Amino acid sequence: MSSVSRIWEKVCVMAEGGSHYCSKKTDDNCDEDSGRTLSMARLKCILRGLDIKAYIFLFVLVPTCVCVIYLHGQKITYFLRPLWESPPKPFHEIPHYYHENVPMENLCKLHGWGTREFPRRVFDAVLFSNELDMLKLRWKELYPYVTEFVLLESNSTFTGLPKPFVFAANRDRFKFVNARLTYGQIPGRFRKGENPFIEEAYQRLVLDHLLKQAGIQDDDLLIMSDVDEIPSRHTIDLLRWCDDIPSILHLRLKNYLYSFEFLLDNNSWRASIHRYQSGKTKYAHYRQSDDILADAGWHCSFCFRHIKEFIFKMKAYSHVDRVRFSHYLNPRRIQRVICRGADFFDMLPEEYTFREIIGKMGPIPHSYSAVHLPAYLLQSPEEYKFLLPGNCIRESG
Repeated sequence: MSSVSRIWEKVCVMAEGGSHYCSKKTDDNCDEDSGRTLSMARLKCILRGLDIKAYIFLFVLVPTCVCVIYLHGQKITYFLRPLWESPPKPFHEIPHYYHENVPMENLCKLHGWGTREFPRRVFDAVLFSNELDMLKLRWKELYPYVTEFVLLESNSTFTGLPKPFVFAANRDRFKFVNARLTYGQIPGRFRKGENPFIEEAYQRLVLDHLLKQAGIQDDDLLIMSDVDEIPSRHTIDLLRWCDDIPSILHLRLKNYLYSFEFLLDNNSWRASIHRYQSGKTKYAHYRQSDDILADAGWHCSFCFRHIKEFIFKMKAYSHVDRVRFSHYLNPRRIQRVICRGADFFDMLPEEYTFREIIGKMGPIPHSYSAVHLPAYLLQSPEEYKFLLPGNCIRESG
C-alpha cells in the first residue's frame, strides 16, 4: 500500500504543476483506501493537470485534421508529388512544319526525311465505348488518308459495368466508312472489383488480332490512340508520304477539356503512329518511344453532348477511383463544372514541379479561338455547336 501511495503522490505533484501539495478535500483524498475513491481521485488529479490547450487539441484540432485528410487527402498527395516522384525522361521533340501551299517533297525535306514514290497504307484502330460524336469527328478528319478503319466494341466497360453495343446500334451514322471498316465485338468479362486496367489491356490484346483480320502488313502506318485523341489529317498525310520516319512516333496533341473552348495545355502525348512490324507491334496506350512530333492534332477529353454521357464515363473509365463522393455525379454540379472549366474530380494538376502545379490551379481560362480545329467541326457547326467556344450548356437527355 505504501508503494501505491508513493506513486499517487507523484501523480498529484505533476497534476498540481510540480507542487508536492495534494488536495485534501473530502471527495479528493489521496490517502483513501477505497479502490473506487482512489481511481476517481486519480482521474480528477490528471484532468486538473490538463490545460485548455490540451482540450482544444484533443477535441477540436484532431477531428478537424482527420476530416481534412479524408476530404482533401488526394489533393495533399498530388501537391506533394514533386517530393516523391521524379518527372519522366523528356521526349525528343521533332518540329512540325506544315502549310497547305508547300509541296509534300519540301515538307518531308524540312523534317529531314525523304519522299516516297507512293504513300503508305494507313490503319486507324480504336477501342470504342460510347463516344459517338467524337468518333464521327475523328473519322471525318482522317477519312481522306486512312485505308482501313478498325473498331472494337465490348458490352462491358473497363470497370465491369454492362453496356450496350452503342456503335452497332448507331451504325447508320457511319455509312460513309462502311467500305473501309473492320468492326469487331467482344463479350465482357464482368469481373467486378478487378483493376480496370486489366480489362483495358485485355481488349487491346483482342484489337491486335482484329488488325490482322483487317489485313495490316509490315510498314503500314498504324494509328494508336483513344477515340478522343485525333491526329490532324495533314499530319497523317505527311507521315504516309515521307520516308525514313521513326518506327514509333508519339504525337503531341493540344489538350482540351469538355470542348474546344478550354485549352488546358499542349502536353497530350499518348497518341502514337507505328510503322507496323509483324510479331513486334502491339496495340498500347503508354510511352513506347522517345520521339514525338509537335502540334500533331487534338485531344478533347470529356467532350460529350449529353450530361448522362459524362456520368457514364465517370463511372466506366479506368480512373473510376477518382469518383470519391456521390455528389460528383450530380447533373447540376456537372453542368456548373463544365461552364467554369473546372475539374470534375476536384483534383490538383498532375504535374511534377510546384511551379507547374500552382500555375495550373483553378479553372481553365476560356478560349475564343476556333482556328486550326478539325475541319468537320466547322463544316457542321449546328451538329457540333456544343464543342465550339461559347456553348457550354449540355443537353440533359
